[in-house]
Amino acid sequence: MSREYLQVKGRIFDIQKFSVHDGPGIRTIVFFKGCVLRCRWCCNPESQRYEIEKMLVGGKEKTIGRDVTVEEVLLEISQDRIFYRRSGGGVTLSGGEALCQPEFGSALLLALKENGYHTAMESMACAEFSTIERYLPNLDLYLMDIKHMDSGKHKAYTGRSNELMLENAKKIAGSGTKLIIRVPVIPGFNDTPGEIRAIARFAAALPGVEEMHLLPYHRLGQDKYQGLGRDYPMGDVLPPANETMQGLLSEVLNAGLKGQIGG
Repeated sequence: MSREYLQVKGRIFDIQKFSVHDGPGIRTIVFFKGCVLRCRWCCNPESQRYEIEKMLVGGKEKTIGRDVTVEEVLLEISQDRIFYRRSGGGVTLSGGEALCQPEFGSALLLALKENGYHTAMESMACAEFSTIERYLPNLDLYLMDIKHMDSGKHKAYTGRSNELMLENAKKIAGSGTKLIIRVPVIPGFNDTPGEIRAIARFAAALPGVEEMHLLPYHRLGQDKYQGLGRDYPMGDVLPPANETMQGLLSEVLNAGLKGQIGG
C-alpha cells in the first residue's frame, strides 16, 4: 500500500498528552484548528479560526497554530504508546472541528489504526455526511455534541441551525460506529430539565446509543479571549451548581441511557 498519506499536512494548535477525558483510558488529544461554529461558551477560542494567530499567554506573545504532517503527529504520539496499552487509551481528534480538514483528519485516522491505536473524535458533526463517511472506517468512537433540539435557539447561540447535525447523528448511529452523545450544559441556553429531556429522548432513539454525558459550563477559557483581543461572550455567567447538574442527570437516566457528569 502506498504510504503517501503519511505526508498529508494539517493545521493543529495543540497536542495534549495524558488526558483522561474525551474517550477511554489515558489519551492524547490532537486539537485541529478551524471551526464552523461560534459557540458563545467556547473554551478554546484559539481553535475557531483556521489562520495562525498570536495570543498573549502569561503576558508573552505565543503563536497559535502549526502545520504538521500525519507522520510528524504519529512520531509524537508514539512516545506514549505504553500508557495507551496499560489503560486502554488511545488518540482523540478534537478542535476546533476535525471535520473541517477531511484530507488530514481521515489520513491521520488511517495511520493511527494501522499502528494499532484506539481512535476517537470529538465533533459536532456539522458537515456533509459524505465528509463524515471518510472518517468512520477508522474511527472506534464518535463523541458527538448535541447542544439543543430547538433550531432557532441553537443558531442564536452557535451561529448555525441544528438540522444537519441531528440528521448526521441518525446516520452515524446507523453506520454501526460507537456513538456517545455529549451535551455542554450552558446556563440560560439548555440547562432546564425539559431541554435536557428532549435531547435525551432523541439520543435514546438512536440505534446503538447507550450513553449521554453532561459537560458543565466553565470559565477556564476566559483569559484566552483577552489574550486574543476579543470580548468574552458569556459575560458574568456562572457555572451550573452541582444540584442543577444532578437534576439534569436524572433526566438522562430516566430516558434509559447511561449518564455521567463530565466526559
